[in-house]
Amino acid sequence: MQKRKLVITHNLDECLTQKIKETVTEWDVVIGKDRTIWQNHLKDAEIIAGWKKEMEESIEINSNLRWLQSWSAGVDDLPLEKLAERKILLTSANGVHAYPISETILALMLALTRKIHTYIKNQQSKTWHHSGLKLEMHQKTVGIIGVGAIGKETAKIAKAFGMTVLGVRRSGRPEEFVDEMFTTDHLNSILPKCDYVVVTLPLTKDTRHLFGKEQFVLMKPSAFFINIGRGEVVNEAELIQALQDGQIAGAGLDVFETEPLGENSPLWDMENVIITPHTAGSTEHYNKRVIEDIFIPNLKNYLEGKTPTINLVDYEKGY
Repeated sequence: MQKRKLVITHNLDECLTQKIKETVTEWDVVIGKDRTIWQNHLKDAEIIAGWKKEMEESIEINSNLRWLQSWSAGVDDLPLEKLAERKILLTSANGVHAYPISETILALMLALTRKIHTYIKNQQSKTWHHSGLKLEMHQKTVGIIGVGAIGKETAKIAKAFGMTVLGVRRSGRPEEFVDEMFTTDHLNSILPKCDYVVVTLPLTKDTRHLFGKEQFVLMKPSAFFINIGRGEVVNEAELIQALQDGQIAGAGLDVFETEPLGENSPLWDMENVIITPHTAGSTEHYNKRVIEDIFIPNLKNYLEGKTPTINLVDYEKGY
């Protein structure tokens, strides 16, 4: 009788590999980043952890596939309609990024406020210049647009700076460390109050180009805009115009409509913009958190005939 099969398309430490094999003792377990290791196993794997674009054709002919674990928090690059049609369970890596991305958010906020990026450029040219430093982050107001795991951790850290935290989430449900919570349809009403606007939203049909000219006009000319969610949540051309026109003071951007960001983008040369190459979630603990906090607990439920509950994607919502 053919064994049930689990495929993981990432390299794992031996201790994590052992924990997985101890959970599925009677299964074939295929683990490795190199495509040659897993490509011939896609056609009959019951569980796949780690989506790759080149998988799409193979999984269409795999009648065994029941569950797909994404290695990223966002799932907008997966063939959601096809997966939904086949009723394949999909779980994300949401929550893995809470610490590293919240650290990046605060780093961008601090760097823009205290002109660290400007001083780094001055250092490179051996220029001793004050550069007009005057702003403080303490006691200011931050609007966190998308209060999930990342937003919650960001709010907690912001409170250490004595900041007022305004939150936006689809449900409007209150959250610890968030002073006031709003639903998405109230987004425009809070923007004029914010000294920092932090976007942590996933990309869905409802969030695409949620930020454009209308929203940037509503923001304070002294406000900073941080986006570590998805590039397509923002109309990039209108963001560039807002920065050029001084409608907002600056931006810290980890995500873009097209990645890598094109060499001709005006964003590269803007003095009031800090760019990071979609690395906000990078961390030494990534694989450990995916496996130990999400995948193995879900796997144990799955083996008992239960539906995985941690980060189960709602196909209707898109996350």
